[in-house]
Amino acid sequence: MQSAFSALDWFVFGSYFLLLALSSFVLGKTKISSSREFFLSPTAVPMYAVALSVLATSQSAATFLGVPELSYGGDFTFIGFYFSALLAVIFIAYVLIPKYYETRALTVYELLESRYGKSAKQQAGVMFLIGRVLASGARLYIGALAISMILFNDILFTHVAISIIILMVGALSYTYFGGVRSVILSDVIQAVVYISAGIAVAVYLYLSLENIEIFKTLSEAGKLKFIDTSLDSNFNIIGLLSGWLLLNIAAFGLDQDMTQRVLACKNKDEAAKALIISILLTIPVVLLFLSIGALLYLFYMQSSVTQSFDGEKITIFMYYILNEMPDGLRGLVTVGAIAAALSSANSVLGAMASVGVEDLYRPWKLARGEVDEEHFIKASRVAVLIFALLLSLMAMLSYFWQRYSDLSLIGFALGVMSFAYTGLLGVYFSAIFTSRGNRTTVLIALIGGFLSVLVLQPYMFGITIGFASQMVIGTLVSFLIMQLGSKS
Repeated sequence: MQSAFSALDWFVFGSYFLLLALSSFVLGKTKISSSREFFLSPTAVPMYAVALSVLATSQSAATFLGVPELSYGGDFTFIGFYFSALLAVIFIAYVLIPKYYETRALTVYELLESRYGKSAKQQAGVMFLIGRVLASGARLYIGALAISMILFNDILFTHVAISIIILMVGALSYTYFGGVRSVILSDVIQAVVYISAGIAVAVYLYLSLENIEIFKTLSEAGKLKFIDTSLDSNFNIIGLLSGWLLLNIAAFGLDQDMTQRVLACKNKDEAAKALIISILLTIPVVLLFLSIGALLYLFYMQSSVTQSFDGEKITIFMYYILNEMPDGLRGLVTVGAIAAALSSANSVLGAMASVGVEDLYRPWKLARGEVDEEHFIKASRVAVLIFALLLSLMAMLSYFWQRYSDLSLIGFALGVMSFAYTGLLGVYFSAIFTSRGNRTTVLIALIGGFLSVLVLQPYMFGITIGFASQMVIGTLVSFLIMQLGSKS
């Protein structure tokens, strides 16, 4: 194995991890006196820090490396997804967040307890945990695969496993000691790092394109299309206002991974503003990476590119990093990918631990007698370690399944959280907008929504239907099941 890194790249890499070590040491000194403080912060977190944390959490290594692919092979219509997200967070800000703050919820699933009982909260929590282990484990694998390619110049299991450990140790350094406050403030650092990496790449690419009329060439190639008015594409207007809108409502409003940091704000008004601001900040970031893809189209316009690495299909951005990136910039982009992966990994550890401890373990333990709060602080940190191990194992399992199975585990695992979303959407819409449903129908609706989307996948029965339509169908099935239940 011969690393693709130069001495300058290693210097940038080492400097980043020194920054991680120092910041985790400082942020880890946060005094924690209860599990609630561990999962929501001892003091209110500044609104703009929460907004940047939500931005960082919504962007993973897969996003960092994958978004340029969309404009390289297509156009800019993917940006419509984030305008759909803006509509979604406005709904969340004025409908869901006030209810979370009214009940002083520590997890978003506590809202279901007030309507349908303790079992409903626990069932939704278990659905979240199963989906998150699969989805976030697969995302961790994707991030580690990219880092192994850049760092070790191969994708041997040993080097992918080392990359997984690097990411998980980095995530644990924040989550284990300082809780969610440490995670949120570290996300600000990660966001600055990977946005800076994106800007540096865009500037370098722009300067390398000599004697090319950039806007004219892109326009003639149909690359500067921002709105899709067709009926059969992924991000057309109908899809953005239906299935993709539902997906964003679930991702930003019903997924503990995203909403946990919003619950750490001073009050519901600051929480609402933080969520809306996060999307307003995300839109130019996504445009930056779409622009990188468009510039890569111009860079390789006269070249023949084989987007493969040791038999593994790679994005055009990864191809550029591996083959064209100059010394120093390669190191910066590597830490940018790590920063994007870390911001996703450390947030999901806190989210999963909060659901595991507060929604499942605490009620069970208290039912068996009084326990002091120190016990639950220790339990919270143990839960973080357990879920770190589970995510790492899932990421390593992904390595082998991807190679030896006809069923794409990655495709399934990345989609499984959205399968779970349909059940949650149907249950929450019923809880908020109707008086129907009960503890029995909650479990049936959660499973019904999940299975409805699962059976619509091409690898199940060969059915081909757009993802936006799948979200609508799954949510409708779940909601109708809830309506069959007696009034609660």
